Amino acid sequence: GRQAFKVNGKFRFWGGVACEVVGGGPGLIDMLYAAAGRAGIRIAYETRMVGLETDDEGICGVRIEHGGRRRTIRTRAVILACGGFESNAEMRARYLGPDWDLAKVRGTRFNNGEGISSALAIGAMPAGHWSGCHAVGWDLNAPAFGDLAIGDQFQKHSYPFGIMVNARGERFLDEGADFRNYTYAKYGREILMQPGMFAWQVFDAKVSHLLRDEYRIREVTKARGDTLEELAAGMEGVNAEGFLRTVATFNEAVREDITFDPNVKDGRGTAGLAVPKSNWANTIAEPPFVAYAVTCGITFTFGGLKVNTEAMVENVAGVPIPGLFAAGELVGGLFAFNYPGGSGLTSGAVFGRQAGESAARHILAAREGRRSAAQ
Repeated sequence: GRQAFKVNGKFRFWGGVACEVVGGGPGLIDMLYAAAGRAGIRIAYETRMVGLETDDEGICGVRIEHGGRRRTIRTRAVILACGGFESNAEMRARYLGPDWDLAKVRGTRFNNGEGISSALAIGAMPAGHWSGCHAVGWDLNAPAFGDLAIGDQFQKHSYPFGIMVNARGERFLDEGADFRNYTYAKYGREILMQPGMFAWQVFDAKVSHLLRDEYRIREVTKARGDTLEELAAGMEGVNAEGFLRTVATFNEAVREDITFDPNVKDGRGTAGLAVPKSNWANTIAEPPFVAYAVTCGITFTFGGLKVNTEAMVENVAGVPIPGLFAAGELVGGLFAFNYPGGSGLTSGAVFGRQAGESAARHILAAREGRRSAAQ
């Protein structure tokens, strides 16, 4: 799962995510569709949820829009698993702050926060870090929303092995602060805060073989040079003089007395820099040199709904709303300020299963109640 590198003939897994779903995200979706098909579950495409309906007993229906017409599906249980508000530019600006309305969206254009808004409208309690989100380095010229043909290949996550500079040609973060899995989801915000909301990731020939597959796709914003001056000339929007000065200062600060090892936090850092690099520091000195332009790509938002251990959505008084359950990215309170790789799929699996079981129990209890009342 792109988590390990071969050193001295062996792969060493540093920990964390040591496995992945076969086929990645699309593979997971294929498995879920197959499971739904085996269970006889119908899927309604091009169908938008408009709102939730309640009565004295809790949830009694969900309003939908399909083919330009609206109707209500009567049900005593609804599971909200429809993502956060990352695709809603207005909500991004309102909750995340200035310039977030201009960020690119890594995934679907349809996660507009309607599930969250519908729940809040019937008294659900908001929870979590509403001004926080998962956001990464994303190709500068990627489309505004995700492209199914490209998938997640617009991401650029090998920055721990190089340096990242802004329009002034200056470094602005510690590229080697930790393993990529523990920094990539917060560095998108750092890139968004730079002049022009972009940065360039720079590598030399010593580490080019370590770059992930996403750097080799055709749809990539790239500069190349046999000299640093030639590279600087190709890095659009970057002050060349500032960049060359940054590289020279960085190269002098690299602790070359420490052995480079991409599989561990090797402690091969820099000395004396205002913005240090803590691990995996190598001089930018061996041609050819390459650089990749990135901007901020938002993945999902951290603010959402309050749920209990049964995945039941609670109201503003802390009491479960009968028949309303939630799972996935619209569950609030799971993440704040940062995100460890793989935990989103984990929470989706855990809360998704819990929500399904809880909703089934709720429906069975409601049926039993009606049966008893009839007797």
